[in-house]
Amino acid sequence: MTSATASLVAGATSLACMAVACILSSRWSFIEDLLGGLDRMYETHKWLGIWALVFVVYHFLFKAKLNTWDLAPILELTKYWTRMVRQLSIVVLGFIILLALNRNVPYQVWSWWHKLSGPFFIIAVLHWLSFESPIRLNSSAGIWLGTLCTVGIVAAFYKLFLYNFIAQGGTYKIVAVDHGDKAVHLELAPIGRSFPFQAGQFGFLSIMEQGLREPHPFTIASANASDGRIHFVIRALGDYTEKLYGQAKIGMLADIRAPHGRFERIANANKEIWIGAGVGIAPFISWLKDSSAKNLERVQLIYCFDPNRAFPTPERIQEFTEQANVSFIPNPSGSNKLAETITGAAKEADPSDIHISFCGPKGLLAHVKQLMKEADIPSKNIHYEFFEFR
Repeated sequence: MTSATASLVAGATSLACMAVACILSSRWSFIEDLLGGLDRMYETHKWLGIWALVFVVYHFLFKAKLNTWDLAPILELTKYWTRMVRQLSIVVLGFIILLALNRNVPYQVWSWWHKLSGPFFIIAVLHWLSFESPIRLNSSAGIWLGTLCTVGIVAAFYKLFLYNFIAQGGTYKIVAVDHGDKAVHLELAPIGRSFPFQAGQFGFLSIMEQGLREPHPFTIASANASDGRIHFVIRALGDYTEKLYGQAKIGMLADIRAPHGRFERIANANKEIWIGAGVGIAPFISWLKDSSAKNLERVQLIYCFDPNRAFPTPERIQEFTEQANVSFIPNPSGSNKLAETITGAAKEADPSDIHISFCGPKGLLAHVKQLMKEADIPSKNIHYEFFEFR
């Protein structure tokens, strides 16, 4: 394969990666079903963006021209605009990827710049159409790439302009605020129609106040109720959540777009261990309150918390578990109850029949996986959502 051929393949692959990344960022529910949740969609979206940058750098370093090819642009642009589109493509893509990988950039700044991904993708498509290329629209490669790019543009347009009007959700009012140590519990009531959701799902919450309008994903810490009220437990871990913790008041209006996520109980598990760390207890509160839940007697809930700032309190979680007939194991910092419970469960039952549902930070997730390995519990028996979208 010549460098020109490799460059052409790299350019087409980069464009395909960008198209699929746009599709995955659309939040379309049927795509969530295919990939197993919005967290998986965004994780794949991130890596597609990184690989798109890798391929596009190679594409621009080595010219995709070969004398044996029949070259002609699909769309005629002036030489100035053709070069401008080419240069903008790599500069903007590189900038967006670097912003996404830099954790020091505030979420609001990152989110604003990331919205340019859709318009940039159109620029990348224009680059393909306006440069001399052997890929014709009526060829098999052209039909495949053209279809993928068209769906990607539709997805980007939907996410940027239609999502807030079409997606499920609605307007809510904060009716109760309960503050803990650097954490807040919000109860919201619908104004008009509410939306149905499954226990364990999350929504994008936007408070309609200055500085709090940027939508952020939070797990719904309640089950689907007849009055439509929903609850969130939010810890102040960043700029936005700290503002929310300090400024949230009864009477404020909020926009919620939901439901998202596919964090569900394992239907065929003979033994379940739920592990919630800090505010990672939220989906399990939802599961505990789900009136349709069955076989809760086979569940053990481990609550990992810092005794100095536990919110909700372990006493409150114990109330929920007693009402649901679930075994409760508090695991304060420094306790060995987590390891003892997993090891003990593997001695009492076939390790292959034990399923662990986890919600918490990555460091604790790695520790749980190690405990499972030591107890001979298959690695495929752990179920979790990615705690971070960036």
